[in-house]
Amino acid sequence: MSYIEKKYNNKISEVFDELAKIEQDILKLFAFKSIKYSDKIAKLCALSNRSINIILKKYYPEIKQISDKLRIKSRLKFYYDLIDKLTHYIRCVEKFQKLDDQYYEAIIEFIEEKEQLISGKYREICTHELTVFYDKNTREDLERVLAEKIDMGSKQFFTFGSLEAEIKKIARAAGADEVAILNNEEMLKRAEFIINPRAIIHYSVYSTDEELLKEIGREIKKYLISKGYEAVILLLEITDLTLEREFLNGSIITDANLNPDY
Repeated sequence: MSYIEKKYNNKISEVFDELAKIEQDILKLFAFKSIKYSDKIAKLCALSNRSINIILKKYYPEIKQISDKLRIKSRLKFYYDLIDKLTHYIRCVEKFQKLDDQYYEAIIEFIEEKEQLISGKYREICTHELTVFYDKNTREDLERVLAEKIDMGSKQFFTFGSLEAEIKKIARAAGADEVAILNNEEMLKRAEFIINPRAIIHYSVYSTDEELLKEIGREIKKYLISKGYEAVILLLEITDLTLEREFLNGSIITDANLNPDY
């Protein structure tokens, strides 16, 4: 194992240790079975998401050993599902303002079964994914596609889903906690700096790190431009929702014809 790989393995372990502490905080809050702690749970969910992004963007790409990849991916799978469950919980609280005790118990049980899930269900899924990815024929096909892209001198992003889905994926990979596509006609009418403005991409982070927000905007803009669209980063603001929680919000106006979320 190379020095850098060993170093990043250690860094990943440190991040997972921090995530384990966050889990315990989540368990304590869920034990109250009360929606009044939903803001704190949302903040912990955002911290978990940010930690996972750190692993994916900074450390995981340097891991070469399949056994290490399997160990890390299996644990990440657990956190993907945990974040999905917490996000759904937050949305349900906002919508219904009351939840059955069984909802809390299901998430508590999920967290308490973490190690069993990682060593069983998630390890099996990740083993299959890595086996497929590192299959000789699959690898050769991927290398051929990459070589063709390089020969063409293409600087465009690879696109595997809808434009809306790719934009959200890029925003979240850059660190966004929330991403929404809007079609605010009044705001679009005032957007004189784009000839044919069609959509607004709104993104936010549970943070006061303006550089992070700017980086998210730059990544989205770079992607849209690579696809032949115009894009302008529109605004930057801090919104205090409670005494304990702050958001940074950013928006991009583009001439891409995007389907709004609502």
